[in-house]
Amino acid sequence: MINKLIENIKKTQAPIVVGLDPMLKYVPEFIQKKAFAEYGETLEGAAEAIWQYNKGIVDAVYDLIPAVKPQVAMYEQFGIPGLVAFKKTCDYCQEKGLVVIGDIKRGDIGSTSEAYAIGHLGKAKVGANSIAGFSEDFVTVNPYLGSDGVKPFIKVCQEEKKGIFVLVKTSNPSSGEFQDRIIDGKALYEYVGEKVAEWGSECMGDSYSYVGAVVGATYPEQGKILRKIMPKTFILVPGYGAQGGKGADLVHFFNEDGLGAIINSSRGIIAAYQQEAYASYGETGYADASRAAVIAMQEDIAQALSNR
Repeated sequence: MINKLIENIKKTQAPIVVGLDPMLKYVPEFIQKKAFAEYGETLEGAAEAIWQYNKGIVDAVYDLIPAVKPQVAMYEQFGIPGLVAFKKTCDYCQEKGLVVIGDIKRGDIGSTSEAYAIGHLGKAKVGANSIAGFSEDFVTVNPYLGSDGVKPFIKVCQEEKKGIFVLVKTSNPSSGEFQDRIIDGKALYEYVGEKVAEWGSECMGDSYSYVGAVVGATYPEQGKILRKIMPKTFILVPGYGAQGGKGADLVHFFNEDGLGAIINSSRGIIAAYQQEAYASYGETGYADASRAAVIAMQEDIAQALSNR
């Protein structure tokens, strides 16, 4: 699957992933009204609204981008109907040729980790059948419990030719409370990066590993360090746009081949119509506003890379 991700990036010339992280406050009123008229102000109504909202955005941007990243918590808040919307969103994006990165941030051990991996990347044994559950192409994984929590995912990735992105240096302000701690002269995130490179050496695609890393755009200096530690690792970079990251911050995440990183923007794209720069599109033009935001992001990143 890492090969497909790279193929999609080369085709679109856009190392961009759109974070499909819907909240009802982002969903235009006309979509909510229609969903509530059919299902009531219920979990089912909320799930229908976010599904239709997602579908509109995907229809508007799928030809511009290589991948999407739905954050499962935004769906889980609406219970089982929300998870149905998550599954419908993943399936629809894959039908459109997009790589789907399930942002699930799972981190457990043993049979529990294996069950998470099977549920999101693999196939469950049901009698004589093997049946895929959510079936994303990649998922995000928390490495805090060590190899016991990560290796079950790697095993399923090897079986299914899918991938993971391991949290290494996250974009949130308090990430340094643990991740920046110095141990024997090195930051903890450096040790995690070394482990990611080691895990990745066991499952390589043509040029990059199935085992990727998450490194926030808000920490470009750490990104520079980690790029050297993990030369064959694809880096998923959150924090662009709404969290303060911009194209000029991102150049060190890429290798000399122009690959090696994919930049995420969530509400900066999916709620673009609520921003002053795209307000002229209005609620009914929310999807077109998202498309314009993707194009602006693509241009920003391309300019930064050309100037490095």
